[in-house]
Amino acid sequence: MSIQIIPVDPFDYVVFGGSGDLALRKLFPALYERDLDGQLPDDARIIGASRSVLSNDDFTAKVENSLRKYIPSDRIDDTALSRFIGRLSYCAVDATSDAGWQDLHATLDGRNSVVRAFYLSVTPKLYEDICERLNRFDLITSETRVVLEKPIGTNGQTANEINNAVGRYFDETQIYRIDHYLGKETVQNLMALRFANVFFEPIWNRQYIDHVQITVAETLGLEGRTYYDGSGATRDMVQNHIMQLLCLTAMEPPAHMDADAVRDEKLKVLKALDPITSDNVAQLTVRGQYTAGSSGGQAVPGYLDELGIDQSQTETFVAMRAEVKNWRWNGVPFYLRTGKRLPKRVSEIVIQFRELPHSIFTDVTGGKITANRLVIRLQPDEGVEQYMMIKDPGPGGFRFKEIPLDMSFADAMDSRNPDAYERLLLDVIRGNQTLFMRRDEVRAAWNWIDPILEAWSEQAKKPANYSAGSWGPSASTALIERDGRSWHGEND
Repeated sequence: MSIQIIPVDPFDYVVFGGSGDLALRKLFPALYERDLDGQLPDDARIIGASRSVLSNDDFTAKVENSLRKYIPSDRIDDTALSRFIGRLSYCAVDATSDAGWQDLHATLDGRNSVVRAFYLSVTPKLYEDICERLNRFDLITSETRVVLEKPIGTNGQTANEINNAVGRYFDETQIYRIDHYLGKETVQNLMALRFANVFFEPIWNRQYIDHVQITVAETLGLEGRTYYDGSGATRDMVQNHIMQLLCLTAMEPPAHMDADAVRDEKLKVLKALDPITSDNVAQLTVRGQYTAGSSGGQAVPGYLDELGIDQSQTETFVAMRAEVKNWRWNGVPFYLRTGKRLPKRVSEIVIQFRELPHSIFTDVTGGKITANRLVIRLQPDEGVEQYMMIKDPGPGGFRFKEIPLDMSFADAMDSRNPDAYERLLLDVIRGNQTLFMRRDEVRAAWNWIDPILEAWSEQAKKPANYSAGSWGPSASTALIERDGRSWHGEND
């Protein structure tokens, strides 16, 4: 099956932080891939902007090196690469002063009718400075969009301040708050599984589903990102990635695939989450911090060792038991966990169905009838597994065996699996906000997270230690086993 390529309208993409890690590692490679597949129009332009003083040649050389580093060699085509490099230009712009802004204006002048996207791949502290100067230097047109990278704030108050600052210069229809998890193929297929197949939606409720698990596990540690100590796993992963996955799993079917219709249903889920406060935070949450251990067969240092400090209250692991209090989900726990230095890199959603209400098989000679599971793998091997019971072949009696019906997207589709940024970057140009967070979603997510952070702060309890290479603190296992359940994949 080949992918249908639909070209987009002409555009100017201005990437602030254009010489930074995210731009070089993800954004420019994603735009190159779309150019390679013929999706970019001839007059599309890509402009890097940052404080670094670089010539155009220096900048294009830096981008070309990153493309050759991060894109598979079989996807490097000399003709396409030359065409893509020809789209690039660079402006040295200081977000906190007026230096370079006239040069950016001159670069964009005369193209007010094309789509103009500003990607703010910078710290959120600079959002207001950049947006104010975009307005003052007359760079905002009716076809302008602005892309905001997470995190949107460190709590509800700072998120509101950021949104107010950007909202002074841009209408909500122009603001694209990006979460790259929403651009993953498997996340898209979660909606397809639910709403394009008649057999899932009737059983997607408390009557048939026992519980849901959402896991985002990383094997890496800090990797030099010392800023992580000011955020932690909850702000870095739960408030955005994991809560968005929870929303897509739990939301009601939207009336149609319109951006606001989808986001309205996600908002209802966030508002239906049962609060976790100081009264129940100890029972419903677990915080952890990795110590020295082993990863990939090699010894690795602990979190404090990597930072070179004696103590920190920052969690590198968190597990939570959440509940959505509505008619569809009341009584169904959602177990959420994420952490660094875990045994394997995996992101998945597990839908655990209920046990059979009654078994007719009284002469079972081997095996055990286990409840069905649907496992939606987001990474690294994107796909879907449906665990089912079958009769093990053999004469006489019944011996049962659980097998997965495994659909790996890489094996099932005769095409490459595009990176999430490839979809999201061009959705900005298309003006499609379906996969981007609306302001009230951000507010509702923080409304649920803030009391948890405040309760942890009040209790001043240090995160529990766990060895690098393990599945987190023992309290995480106890959190789910208290309910008579267990984490999927821990014993694989």
